[in-house]
Amino acid sequence: MATILNIETSGSVCSAALTSDGMVLAHREDSSGRNHAAMLSDFVKHCLDYGSEHGLKPDAVAVSLGPGSYTGLRIGLSEAKGLAYGLRIPLIGIPTLKLLAVTAMFEANIDDPDAIYIPMVDARRMEVYTGAYNLALNEMMTPQALILDENSYAELKATGRPLVFFGSGAAKARELMETCPTAVFVDHIEPLAQNMTALAELAHMRREFIDTAYSTPIYIKDFQATTPKNKVI
Repeated sequence: MATILNIETSGSVCSAALTSDGMVLAHREDSSGRNHAAMLSDFVKHCLDYGSEHGLKPDAVAVSLGPGSYTGLRIGLSEAKGLAYGLRIPLIGIPTLKLLAVTAMFEANIDDPDAIYIPMVDARRMEVYTGAYNLALNEMMTPQALILDENSYAELKATGRPLVFFGSGAAKARELMETCPTAVFVDHIEPLAQNMTALAELAHMRREFIDTAYSTPIYIKDFQATTPKNKVI
């Protein structure tokens, strides 16, 4: 198994972790706010120092690619690219929705193997970034930006299978899913670097690397900047 430095900055939590052989060796995280630019380098240094003290050099850098916070994603990918280039090791990109799905599979204690896992990342108003995966991580719904209404996830509802909702946008769907008897909501599922282990090691084993120079975050939809309102003096 590989030793991998993992970076996650797609949401409100900034985190980094050093993993090897399926184990988390060192990690740091901060959930006090969007302080990623201030925190990330120190978290990475902690992980690299631990590795150096134990004779471990990372074989790759893995970074969560989004969707999520535009600013956070750029901070995380920039840091990961710099490390991969400086250490001359490959770069692994982990889709954030798939990371959330794996986290829920491990933490939600859903016994039904037919359950469909539906990560939801909060966007503006009633919009979320979402997708759907079965237990084998096959896509049941293509990752997309979705404005929630009473018809959302109609095809998945029609399967009669358990639908497991989680992530920062899941609260928006609770009332809309009241009439769906198979809907299950799981709280406190966050994308964290220490939970990237399985996906990152699988990608390394398959040599599924992304371009260190030209790779970009998975935004799903284009960034829309707003014009600041003029202050009244």
